[in-house]
Amino acid sequence: MPNPEPDSRTMQAVVERTHVGLVHGGGGRLAQELVDHVFGEQLGSLWLPGQYDGAVIEIGDARLALATDSFVVNPLFFPGGNIGALAVNGTINDLAMCGARPKFLCAGFILEEGLELEALDSITTSMRECAESEDVHFLTGDTKVVNRGKGDGLYINTTGLGVIEHETVIEAKNVRPGDVVLINGDIGRHGISIMSSRVGLGYERTISSDCAPLVRPVFRLLDEGLQVRCLRDLTRGGLASRLNEVAQSAKARIEIREVDVPIRTEVREACDFLGLDPYHVANEGRFVAFVAPGDADRALELLREAGDDTAPARIGEVGDAGDGLVVVRPNVGSPRILDTLSGESLPKSS
Repeated sequence: MPNPEPDSRTMQAVVERTHVGLVHGGGGRLAQELVDHVFGEQLGSLWLPGQYDGAVIEIGDARLALATDSFVVNPLFFPGGNIGALAVNGTINDLAMCGARPKFLCAGFILEEGLELEALDSITTSMRECAESEDVHFLTGDTKVVNRGKGDGLYINTTGLGVIEHETVIEAKNVRPGDVVLINGDIGRHGISIMSSRVGLGYERTISSDCAPLVRPVFRLLDEGLQVRCLRDLTRGGLASRLNEVAQSAKARIEIREVDVPIRTEVREACDFLGLDPYHVANEGRFVAFVAPGDADRALELLREAGDDTAPARIGEVGDAGDGLVVVRPNVGSPRILDTLSGESLPKSS
């Protein structure tokens, strides 16, 4: 008998593992496989250890952090920000997650033929304002122009350099049983705002991106001398991806109480309508902090003082099991394993 024709789902799975697809940029499992099995195998011997978006390096007596990121977003302007604010805040947040105070930025711009100069001026104004708010300075940059239809208007790459001013070593392997998991605010707003703005669903009228710098709340914790084990900002892949990264790196189980995870009503309703799990939706102004049990109350108090539109919360603890799982305990029913998405967080098909 002839072999049956593969269905579309099987074909898609084959393509995902033989060609680059949009799912490889979604911050999920396939994105990590791309990094591990392509870039890691070819460049891994040249990389410093660690799975952060920034690297900690020592030059003489100085401890520095270096981070680079590229920003591709459609639309370029969205409620709560634009690609320029996203580029600056995203990179300085990566440095802050290393415990570094951001100092300098470099920027590369890929402009599409036909981009309105007024829009570009507005975007670069946002970049300047975001950098000035954190006393960060631009050192150098680069500009390229591509043909019309080849660049979604504008792509930006930013590289940041920061200084580590304390002795605390912040990394996932320091997480241990009993540590408390804190979050600095509600989740899911950025991803819903972007998706809704892109196709005009209407949620963008009430839901704005959480795009914001995280330097101030992070350094409220560090300057107080609290035992901060690990910091991770919640970007692509959302809360689920970041918790899984920490759990696997630390070889520890993370237990989350669903009732304590702050999610705004309008975001939850939008996720229900779109068929999304808010734990997988992107954020741009949120982070989780793993702190020693004795410092949890003070850390939460400091996050409240540093927050503007945030609602920081204690959402869970690190358990005794060393299986690298993230477990969510609901109000009613059995606990569930919170896994990382394979690809992008997209609405379910109808």
